[in-house]
Amino acid sequence: MTTRPMPLSDGFELRFESLFQSGRALAFPCDAQGDVSLDALSDRARQNYLFARAVVGRDYATPIVLRCR
Repeated sequence: MTTRPMPLSDGFELRFESLFQSGRALAFPCDAQGDVSLDALSDRARQNYLFARAVVGRDYATPIVLRCR
C-alpha cells in the first residue's frame, strides 16, 4: 500500500520504502531538505508518518527525498 499525498508547492516527497515488500512505501509531502509539516497532514497521514519514522531500520528503509513529477 502506498500513501500518495498531495504534493507541496516545492514538489518534494519524503519516501519510506518497505524493507520486506517490494513496491510498498509511505510518502509524505516535504521541502527540499525532507522536512514534513505535521500540521499539513491529515490525522491518518500523521500517524503513518510517525510510525514510519519509528520503525526505520526494522520495517522501512531510511527515507529519501524525491522530487515529485
